[in-house]
This record gives sequence, structure tokens and C-alpha cells, in this order.
Amino acid sequence: MLDTLRLKRAFRRLNRELEGIRPDLSGADLLNFVYSKPGSLITPWQYREEVEQLVAELEKLKPARALEIGTANGGTLFLLCRLAESDARIMSIDLPEGKFGGGYPEWKIPMYHRFATSDQELELLRGDSHRLETLQRVETFFQKEELDYLFIDGDHSYEGVKQDYEMYSPLVRKGGLIVFHDIVEHPDSDCQVDRYWHEVKEGKNYKEFVRDWEQGKYGIGLIIKD
Repeated sequence: MLDTLRLKRAFRRLNRELEGIRPDLSGADLLNFVYSKPGSLITPWQYREEVEQLVAELEKLKPARALEIGTANGGTLFLLCRLAESDARIMSIDLPEGKFGGGYPEWKIPMYHRFATSDQELELLRGDSHRLETLQRVETFFQKEELDYLFIDGDHSYEGVKQDYEMYSPLVRKGGLIVFHDIVEHPDSDCQVDRYWHEVKEGKNYKEFVRDWEQGKYGIGLIIKD
């Protein structure tokens, strides 16, 4: 109970920090924040060097319609919101009690909404990305317009990541980005994103942001849809 209360107080402090962040900060400044002590509660579960390369891609793309599957502590969602168009429509899907780090508590929701700037629309959908009704809610939210950006970081099993790709990649426009988290082999883990990544990237225009292929975790894979 005490740990939960301390955590809530820490998030309230972070809320105050978020209020003071200007909407025009560069990717480098935003990275400095999320990898600092004040931003530590939303630091991405990723090596900074790998996130830096993804941020560079987001700064170039400046997505207007973006979907994130798997939000956890919110670091990548924060960066996405702040690097997207000022009037972007952004949706996060996260499964409560998800096996691979999902299921943020409801009391975090107001803070996550603060990630968006004033003219953006951010939808936080707590549910299973593999359900047809979830796909339908995504299509409705984006008014059936194509996505600029898809971030896949939900179910890390081979079948799970494959299903997320097959269900949601058709929504991405030509030239849009499809990003996979955790493409490095995770020894002694149920994570099999690496196995699917090495299959799906074949014949495609892709990039890999990996500090060291022997690091045993993390890694980002990016496909530019053709």
C-alpha cells in the first residue's frame, strides 16, 4: 500500500513536470527529459541509442495518424505524441494484465492524456488488440483514414506479434512506418519477436536499431511500407 501511495505521489510530480514542457521541444530535448530523473517513471524500456534513432525517424515523418500497440509505462507514447503533428489523432491499445508488461492502472490514465498537446486527439483503448471489435474501434477512431505510423509492442509471442502485424499493417499508408519492439533474441524468454522479425523483413525496405545483437533484450525494427 505504501509503495502504491509513493508511486502515485511520484506520478503527481511527473504531471507537474509535464505541464511545464513546451510543445515545440526538439527530439533531443524530449529524449533528455524521458531519460532524466524527473522523467524516470516514463523512461522507455529501451537503450537510449536505439530510441534516438527511432526519434529521428519520427521527427522526419511527423505522423498525423498513429497507432501504438502496447504502452506499458508510456515512454514511447509520450515521444510519439510530442513528435507527431500538432493536430494528430493518436491511439494506444494496451491489454490490462497483459503478459508482456501491459496493463497500466486506471489512475495513470489522466497523466497519459497529458502527453498529447492541446489540438491532438489521444484515445487510450484498454483491450485486446487481437479482437475484431478492437480493430473496428481503431478504424472508427481514424475514420478509416490510413495510418502514418504503427508501433507493435504488445503480445511478444510469435503468434501474437504476427497477428498484430497482419491485422494492423494493412491500415498503414504507402511510405508509412511499421515499427517492432524487442527484435533482439531474448534467451530463456517467451519473447519471440526476433523470430517473426527475421521472417517479415525479408524483401522489404527495413532498418534495424540495435546497440548490440548480443545484448539479450530490446532492439527496434522498422519497415517502410511500399
